[in-house]
Amino acid sequence: MEDAIRTLGFVRHEAARHLRAGYSSTVGLLLLDWSPAFTDIARGVDDTTAARGLTVLISNSTRDTTREETSLRLFSEQRVAGLIVVPHDTSGEGLHRIRAGGIPVVIVDRAETGDQGLSVAVDDITGGELAARHIIGLGHRHIAFVGDEAAALPVQDRLTGVLKAIAETGGDIRLDVLPADLTAEAGRETGEQLAAMPPGKRPTAVMTGVDLLAVGVLQALLQHGIRVPQDISLMGYDDIPFARQLSVPLTTVRRPHYDMGTTAAEMLVTALSGQAPQTRHVVFQPELVVRESTAEHPTRPRRGRNP
Repeated sequence: MEDAIRTLGFVRHEAARHLRAGYSSTVGLLLLDWSPAFTDIARGVDDTTAARGLTVLISNSTRDTTREETSLRLFSEQRVAGLIVVPHDTSGEGLHRIRAGGIPVVIVDRAETGDQGLSVAVDDITGGELAARHIIGLGHRHIAFVGDEAAALPVQDRLTGVLKAIAETGGDIRLDVLPADLTAEAGRETGEQLAAMPPGKRPTAVMTGVDLLAVGVLQALLQHGIRVPQDISLMGYDDIPFARQLSVPLTTVRRPHYDMGTTAAEMLVTALSGQAPQTRHVVFQPELVVRESTAEHPTRPRRGRNP
């Protein structure tokens, strides 16, 4: 029999075998896009599931509800054992249908509650506060926030944290919110707008909703001879792998993307074993990472200076 199998070049059809057995060794991973932050999450998921003998099918929604629904339907048709989802639309019909069908689902980058669902998120309101307090503490009083809060709930949370920190100062701080897609190209366009402003009207510090935006802003400012941080302090959010390798290493807020992926995968593996994870909803705390792209405002009074 084995000789015949080798002669005919037979390859076992794992999907069909698992369907006959009533289970699958495949899990689905749905991302928002292929940005560095989400690929880090994917690495964490893949490393963890591979160690458990599971295979990951990966797709991304490109932040589009229709594409998200299509991916979820295809995952369901593939009879995946479970799903890890970075959702664009948590109210979507596809996600509810999969959950109702008994397939374990772990939501990533959205904080959920309750004793049924599973989720992994980051406290981005606190992250926004950390960013704003750092900038305010350097003496900046005209600040810009770059990013479209409607593009992703975590960006909305970051802006909420920024506004909270500003309100707590009780001081005269001006915040300009500049909507932009969460891409380096959109950041470059915003940087061009900032460079075109008269120096006296230009914000002295710029915070971005994601590091990719900061990369684009930095490129545009430097091309126009605007120094970072001497003329404008610049701050990102995420701490993607090359943030420290930019021509001006980027001050940012670190999110543990790889750990988010490993944690989500461990929760899913536990659920697939028929057990309940010890913690159903994990919320990581962000970390301020100070590098060379931020500095004190030049006109900030220094302590101990003689009048």
